[in-house]
Amino acid sequence: MKFKIATLLVFSIIITSCKGEQIVKKETIKTPEFTNKGQELVSKMLEKVGDYKTLRTKKDVVYTYTYQTPDSKTDISTEKYIFDGELSYGKYEQHQRTLSDLQGTIEQGYDGKEFWLKHNGKILNDSIALKRVAFNRPTNFYWFTMFQKLMDQGVAYEYIGEKIIDSLTYDVVKVSFNFGDANPTDIYQLYINKNTALVDQFLFTVADFGAMETPNLMSLEYEDVDGMLFPTKRKYKKSTWEAEVNDAPWITVNWSNIKFNNGLKRTEFEK
Repeated sequence: MKFKIATLLVFSIIITSCKGEQIVKKETIKTPEFTNKGQELVSKMLEKVGDYKTLRTKKDVVYTYTYQTPDSKTDISTEKYIFDGELSYGKYEQHQRTLSDLQGTIEQGYDGKEFWLKHNGKILNDSIALKRVAFNRPTNFYWFTMFQKLMDQGVAYEYIGEKIIDSLTYDVVKVSFNFGDANPTDIYQLYINKNTALVDQFLFTVADFGAMETPNLMSLEYEDVDGMLFPTKRKYKKSTWEAEVNDAPWITVNWSNIKFNNGLKRTEFEK
């Protein structure tokens, strides 16, 4: 977590020794000292939805991922992740937009070392298809854990200011990344509801596809699952950097049937 620790004196405890003497033992706790207001707002948002430490205690997750484009092309996959090592698996019974040239069930996986792809139970080594897997697996995992990972090292925060949208007041925070390489990274602009501390919407770019000039706007609806809040209903489309959208239809992405602590084994993610 990228913030410094400031130590605050909280209280003293009086302890009586075996000789009847009173000894004062000073107790301290550590509280975060944020680098800027943007980082503080992101941290407070995580207090509301649940941080990565809390998520990791749940060990693993299985859920149904449904992605639909305006022309009704739909992907439906069963997603499985182990949080320790960020292992990822997806079984697509329907894939009208992902590797749509392959008929039948496809499985994608990341075992912590390599990406792999199966078609109707058989391993495929097609380099172009594997590049798609290498995008899908970490991307799907990241979207599920995005808010928790916003406190990772290498994340930079910039407080933009307040903005009123549809009579609601938001704190706007720009999030960028510095992972020590020359490759361009995505930019996020979070709209944090001042009343709820939740991100109602955010702008994002897709650096892997060179889409850095024109952002997308993602709108979110939350669901409480096992004591944490997850944006299980999402929709997005092209936007301006002022979060203005036109009348174009939305792309929808939904997570359903979320279950944690399934006892998944690491061998299940091997090809």
